[in-house]
Order: sequence, then C-alpha cells, then structure tokens
Amino acid sequence: MKYIYLFKKSLLVISAIAALFLASPDDASAHCDTLDGPVIQDAIKGIEARDITPILKWVKPKDEKAVKTAFNKLLASKAKEHEAAENAFFATLVKIHRAGEGAPFTGLKPAGAVEPAVAEADKALASGSSDELLKLITGDIAVGIKKRYDHAAATYKHKDESVAQGREFVEAYVAFTHYVERIHQDATQKDTHGEHAEHSGHVKHNKEQDHSKH
Repeated sequence: MKYIYLFKKSLLVISAIAALFLASPDDASAHCDTLDGPVIQDAIKGIEARDITPILKWVKPKDEKAVKTAFNKLLASKAKEHEAAENAFFATLVKIHRAGEGAPFTGLKPAGAVEPAVAEADKALASGSSDELLKLITGDIAVGIKKRYDHAAATYKHKDESVAQGREFVEAYVAFTHYVERIHQDATQKDTHGEHAEHSGHVKHNKEQDHSKH
C-alpha cells in the first residue's frame, strides 16, 4: 500500500509540473521574434516594396492602425536614420504580434536562434516538400523512445529486489510513459491553431491531462 501511495503521489507531482509547462508559453523557443523568422522576413519584403500588405497578416485587425503608423514613420525616416528606424519598426511589429498571441516580448533575437525543427518546417514550406522535416522529427522521436525504453526495461528487471531499485524503476517508468504519451497525444489531437499559438514555439493543449492514470 505504501508503494502504491508513493507511486501515485510521484505521478501527481509530475502531472502538476507538466500541466504548468504545457500551459505556459515557451519563450526560450520563440520563433517569430528572431531576425530570420517569418514575421521579420515579411517585414523586410514589405519595406523593400513600400507595401504593408505582406506585413498585416501577422497582427490582429485591431492592431493594424498601430502597425501602419509605425510603418509610415519608417518610410518617412531619413537615410542616416533608416537602420535605427527599421529596427524600431521590427521591434514594434513583433511586440504587437506576440501580444496578439498572449505572449510576452523580450526583445528581438539574432538570426539562427530558432529550434532546428522549426527551421526545417520553414524550409519544408519554401521547398514544397516535407521529406527532410519528417526524417528529422521521426529520427529524433525514435532515438528519444529507444533511450527511455532501454532505461525503463533495464530497471524493470530489478524493480522488486529493493526499495531503491524499485524507485529507480518508477522514475524511469514515469519518464518513459509520459514521453510516449505526450508524443502520441500531440500527434493525434485536433488542430489547435485557433489562437495562432504555434508561433513562438508554444502549443496550447485543449484539456489538462491526468498523468496519474496509466
């Protein structure tokens, strides 16, 4: 009984941590605040063409006026002030875009500061093929599952030999099952793009997951 109580308690603690993680925007893996992200790239196109059309799709209708004002201010800037004005416009645009997602803005990030999977997703759209993206994702998932499975399988053999070994198994078991559960739920859940949450690297889950049930 004590083992079952400790086991359930451990799962509930981990569930609470996981719920907080999944419900919070992941600022570290943000994409649209990078200089080579899609928001800035479309902004560059719009500036070069002196046309705001490619830019406005990244903001909510209620924010169009603020973006247009900032854009016109940039276009009216003097040549020697253009770089500073351009950077100011980028920051304003991304800040408004992030606010529309309910995410904080902590400043523009340098080019190359994006997660490999997101960068490969952009390449897939540009190239018209998802083959390389699929190779990257499925390869990393396979490695992740195998690593956690091997550890869980090894500890499973000795889980009843001592309390310490039993707890080592529980830790490995929780890590293994939560990993595969999270992957499968992400793969099979319905599209949650309604609030445009995929940008900046955070996906909102529609319902809390009870990890205490296995």
